[in-house]
Amino acid sequence: MNLIIDIGNTATKLAVFQSDKMVKIQTVVTEQMFAVVELLLEAFPKIEQGLLSSVIIIDNSEVERLQKLLPIKILEASFKMPFKNCYDTPLTLGVDRLALMAAAANQYPKTNVLVIDVGSCMTYDFMDADQNYLGGAISPGIEMRYKSLEAFTSNLPLLQKTPPNQRIGSSTEASIHSGVVHGVIHEIEGVIKGYQDKYLDLTVILTGGDTEFLCKQFKISIFANSNFLLEGLNFLLEYNSN
Repeated sequence: MNLIIDIGNTATKLAVFQSDKMVKIQTVVTEQMFAVVELLLEAFPKIEQGLLSSVIIIDNSEVERLQKLLPIKILEASFKMPFKNCYDTPLTLGVDRLALMAAAANQYPKTNVLVIDVGSCMTYDFMDADQNYLGGAISPGIEMRYKSLEAFTSNLPLLQKTPPNQRIGSSTEASIHSGVVHGVIHEIEGVIKGYQDKYLDLTVILTGGDTEFLCKQFKISIFANSNFLLEGLNFLLEYNSN
């Protein structure tokens, strides 16, 4: 069994895998990570190895503390990947994006794949049918857009994300919800169309924390999988262990 730890910008996800099947998933604030790891190791004594992925800098002392609990690898750019990385600056590519492309290569081989991760930031990552990772784009996520309106203006409030019930906002709050949410939807649809114009046979994966919030609002064919990153991390652990 494998233990996967994904430290994001706002929270940490921990998942236990039996082969390629996820048997447990838990989301916690990062400060609770060690306590939860110990509980998972007690609940699943057959866990033999782990992989840690983090988009934030981790102290060496924290890594050493984890490695005392179980054999654990730290995902980095030097990992063997099941695709060709054509990024101009491969060492700057986020490990989360590497894991997403690993999942795409594993689950959708010989396919043009666009993976859209809707989290703190929204990332777009594309791999062609020859397993060449070509790059993508990064833009602000939904909550970041809400926060920016409050932070960089004098009079706009900070709102919680809410599906707009109308396109034409008849109040300041309704206008913010319409602008943020519809703006994100149109951005995603526009990016997809841009790729489809060049790659007619395109598979689109929507993943990340806001997957459930957004997936029902698209009229185009998208595969929604909020755990795609964790599946990619588990695959990479196995791929680099054999």
